[in-house]
Amino acid sequence: MSDALAPPPAASPRLIPALAVAVLLSGLVALAAFPRIERYFLTEAAERAAATLSLTVEGLNGALRRYAPLPALVAERPDLAALLRQPENTALQARINEDLRQTAYAIGASDVYLMDISGLTLAASSYRKTLSFVGRSFSYRPYFTQALDGGLGRYFALGTTSGERGYFYAAPVEDNARITGVVAVKFTVDGFEETWRAGPATVLVRDLQGVVFMSSRPDWHFRALAPLTDAARARIEAARQYPLSEVTHLPTEITPLSEGAELWSIATPGGEAESYVARTARISDAGWDVTILLPTAPARQQALQMMAIAMLLTLLLVMAAAIYQQRRARLLERMETQRAAQAELEARVTQRTADLNLANRQLQQEVVERRQTEQRLRKTQAELVQAGKLAALGQMSAALSHEFNQPLAAVKSYAENAMTFLDRDRVPEARENVTRISAMTDRMASISKHLRNFARRPQEEVGAVRLDAVIEDALSVMQVRLKQTGAAVDYTPPASPVWVRGGHVRLQQVVVNLLSNALDAMTHTPAPRVTLRTRARDGAHMLEVRDIGPGIAPEAAETMFDPFFTTKAPGGGLGLGLSISYNIVRDFDGTLEAENAPGGGAVFRLVLPAAAAPRATGTAAE
Repeated sequence: MSDALAPPPAASPRLIPALAVAVLLSGLVALAAFPRIERYFLTEAAERAAATLSLTVEGLNGALRRYAPLPALVAERPDLAALLRQPENTALQARINEDLRQTAYAIGASDVYLMDISGLTLAASSYRKTLSFVGRSFSYRPYFTQALDGGLGRYFALGTTSGERGYFYAAPVEDNARITGVVAVKFTVDGFEETWRAGPATVLVRDLQGVVFMSSRPDWHFRALAPLTDAARARIEAARQYPLSEVTHLPTEITPLSEGAELWSIATPGGEAESYVARTARISDAGWDVTILLPTAPARQQALQMMAIAMLLTLLLVMAAAIYQQRRARLLERMETQRAAQAELEARVTQRTADLNLANRQLQQEVVERRQTEQRLRKTQAELVQAGKLAALGQMSAALSHEFNQPLAAVKSYAENAMTFLDRDRVPEARENVTRISAMTDRMASISKHLRNFARRPQEEVGAVRLDAVIEDALSVMQVRLKQTGAAVDYTPPASPVWVRGGHVRLQQVVVNLLSNALDAMTHTPAPRVTLRTRARDGAHMLEVRDIGPGIAPEAAETMFDPFFTTKAPGGGLGLGLSISYNIVRDFDGTLEAENAPGGGAVFRLVLPAAAAPRATGTAAE
């Protein structure tokens, strides 16, 4: 037996200690490499955080730069100085209120308002709101005192009136080089936080006291990363910047990771710590520290995966070396076994090749015999088709004899009359008799033509033929028998040619067989009638031939298309008509069906594939 068919060898006893050493060695390599791998992925996460941080800082700086010049521009309006001179002018105050509301809407600001030198708000864009700034004093806000000193006031705080966090810009209103009031513009930061929440990173913004006033996590609002000093609490309380009751400590441990990157560990209310890779940037003008936090879990997961891959690679290398040594030890033993197996295999191949050659020759002989048998079957089928035609012609011979005798007798009579008329010099009457003789010969020639076409052997060509022309020719062939049996034909030719796939002569024989079968079924039926209908059906054309005879007997329904099956009396037929018709239709990729009609009698349906009309119609197929 060849080695390829032998069962796999059992593991060598020496291989098990090698595997144990491999596992131990791979574990040691992975443990030694894990800190470096983890630091690499954490540093890579820090680089991604740097890109996100840059975009975040740029967005905040853009907003600050956008709103910074607006208070000074609004303060230049003459109406503001006029209201500060005449604070009791209610009409002027109403107009300025509406102007400030439209200004706030146009620049996208939360609030725009005017204060006098005492900090009292005289006009505001929020004058329509329930919590309007009008009549409220903001003298405690640092941005007010900064603007009152002639500079640009800027400050972030929680609104004491609206309860909304926002950044305030303020500019002085001057009247003849004298500061008489302050204009402030506020924009909220909720839109920034909504944008941040859509990203994978956590963003937080701290002020100089270390209080988080903006964050993508709402639970971190007003949390301080370090405990506040008493001085810081006093400043916050004096400026009413945040509600001191909500300013709580957020325990955070910060460890350097790389240049510009840190590891943050933030305690949660449940006591567990959340670990992040952090990057921080300073916005100097506003005094903000913007920090991007990325969770370390994905980086550590990548490190663990890399460590597992390293362990597997080490294990695979050691196992490969051990297996190589085991295979090498068995190689010489197997080579001898393989030589013997190869010799045996070659002998078997030689024997099997001889058997296959013999089987191949037998198969080729069978193929030749089957082709010869098929040719004989086709020849026999063609002979049966021709025999069926001749049988049909034999059945019509008596009627045809009568059909020819009548015109011949008339021709003889008209000829004798013509001679008599000529003897008497009655030329018009003689010409009329000759004309009738010509009509009689045309009639006999038409009958002879249809019979000759019907009797000729069909060729093998199959193509597009007109079904309506086939039906007309078949009715002409059957005209004598129809007249003899007194059967009426209900047929209306279609309005346009009906093209199907087939051969004209063989299709004509099928229709003649169906008509003959219908007439035979109505032998004892008074006033026999055959109905022919054509119509389209699912990409094909169908011809229905219906009689009013007794119908199809149940025992004949399944065998009527078999060769030599007939319900006629002995001598009435060979039982080949329907079988021949069935095979002809099948050669044209069509079907021939039969069933009892609902109102009595039988109906045969001939279904043939539709064909395109030829561009230049020549001789029909066959």
